[in-house]
Amino acid sequence: MKDFFKFTLATVTGIILSSIVLFIIGIVTVFGIVSSADTETIVKKNSVMMLDLNGTLMERSQGELEQLLSKLSGDETNVYGLDDIMASIKKAKENDNIKGIYIQATSLGTSYASLQAIRSALVDFKESGKFIVAYADTYTQGLYYLSSVADKVMLNPEGMVEWRGIASSPIFYKNLLDKLGIEMQVFKVGTYKSAVEPFISTEMSPANREQVTAFIGSIWGQIVDGVSTSRKITPDSLNAYADRMLMFYPAETSLNSGLVDTLIYKNNVRDYLKTLVKVEEDDRLPILGLTDMMGVKKNVPKDKSGNIVAVYYASGEITDQPTSSVSEEGIVGSKVIRDLRKLKEDDDVKAVVLRVNSPGGSAFASEQIWHAVKELKSKKPVIVSMGGYAASGGYYISSIADTIVAEPTTLTGSIGIFGMFPNAKGLADKIGITYDVVKTNQFSDFGNLIRPLNTDEQALMQMMVARGYDLFVNRCAEGRHMSKEAIEKVAEGRVWTGEAAKQLGLVDELGGIDKALDIAVKKAAIEGYSVVSYPDKEDFLTSLLSTQSANYVESKLLNSKLGSYYKDFSFLKNIEERAMIQARLPFELNIK
Repeated sequence: MKDFFKFTLATVTGIILSSIVLFIIGIVTVFGIVSSADTETIVKKNSVMMLDLNGTLMERSQGELEQLLSKLSGDETNVYGLDDIMASIKKAKENDNIKGIYIQATSLGTSYASLQAIRSALVDFKESGKFIVAYADTYTQGLYYLSSVADKVMLNPEGMVEWRGIASSPIFYKNLLDKLGIEMQVFKVGTYKSAVEPFISTEMSPANREQVTAFIGSIWGQIVDGVSTSRKITPDSLNAYADRMLMFYPAETSLNSGLVDTLIYKNNVRDYLKTLVKVEEDDRLPILGLTDMMGVKKNVPKDKSGNIVAVYYASGEITDQPTSSVSEEGIVGSKVIRDLRKLKEDDDVKAVVLRVNSPGGSAFASEQIWHAVKELKSKKPVIVSMGGYAASGGYYISSIADTIVAEPTTLTGSIGIFGMFPNAKGLADKIGITYDVVKTNQFSDFGNLIRPLNTDEQALMQMMVARGYDLFVNRCAEGRHMSKEAIEKVAEGRVWTGEAAKQLGLVDELGGIDKALDIAVKKAAIEGYSVVSYPDKEDFLTSLLSTQSANYVESKLLNSKLGSYYKDFSFLKNIEERAMIQARLPFELNIK
């Protein structure tokens, strides 16, 4: 017995000591990761910036905690911030020790508008006289479009170039809902408002097919024109190559067609880069990754004027309050309103660039944000820069700005409103559930899910949706200085590309966030200024205390397993938390 207690005590002591040691090691590791982000990068002579694209792209880079949790959870997916990539390309252009950019193209989950923005930055980089080289084992279509700007496009001898055109393949759930015994009761305004179609149809409506054909045609035209200019291949030839699906042919076919310049194995690329920067074959080639570039200081003196041009990022679905699911990006109405009020009251902020990348969401939250943007605009210039999406609610909150800037491939417009209400009577009948009711007034049991809405309830829902649409149209007319009739002609829930939206008067300028910043500075009539991003990223400790690990792991795991279906799943999972009336795009446009 004495030996038993001795061994037990030794075991418990060992566990306690091991836990303390592991805790200390964990703390040291965490703070090491956090502090490393603040280290300044020293750029050696004859350096090359490597743009290693293999992951997903967000508007802004992840916070310190999210990066750490991704690593600890074994998530190997790289998440890049568009802001970091754009800033790094600009710093590479300005730094004399950086001789060129090497694009290592693998796969990047993002919109064509974001690819177009990066590509434009690379075109600007080439004006410095520095080189751009691109390599891939296999080029995805989006990354080939981006990489085609390079001076030399290289491909693995056994690789391929995906070049096949664009398709949109929405998924429809009506038959599934029928089998379950669930009917979606829909109320909408707008012939082209197709967000409800997956729940009530088995195929695209003629109006939806018309608008999708138009906007994917516009996006494809932009891609073809860009590649045609860079590669000096006619658009007709590029379309002919797409129709042949050259990716199934030997790599030599892509070489002979002019899509790539040379076939080379990945191991030999670094030797080729050494010849460009005149580094001896046996010497080490200084390579700067994106993380390294983030630590490179800008070659501009620090502004001492105290003037600030704020870039406020509004990205993701628009909601009234945070949902229980953890999403990487989201526009929470109450938070945005509070943040914009602070920017309005800050006298150092001379102008605001509102960066909108959103398919829309809650109509109520969109109206509240619209009003906050209008109040901000009364004090200082507000310029909207649109990302991949700024449609429906995303356009709603943008419409009141002084100037709207969009990429040609941005999806915008979709001025329309809808509401959906499920009727689970069929499901209840299947599983043997019945109900009864006692009520004091006519509509006391409004919202009962196991019966359909009656005629009077349907009329109330449609009246509310119609009122929301009328308000949406009026807000757009006020913001764009157009008549209500003129807005209605381009509304009806129709989605437009930025290119088409400019012709229709829904957008003022085509370009990226740099153009929006230039306009903001001119309107503010300032010379010295600093660009500051908002909202502030949470520090490590704040993020740690506010993060719900279970939700984080769930969202990460499901996102990695479900892929493009995660957005639809997330919408259904949290449908009870969403506003009844929505101003948003289809849940997943599924453009590939």
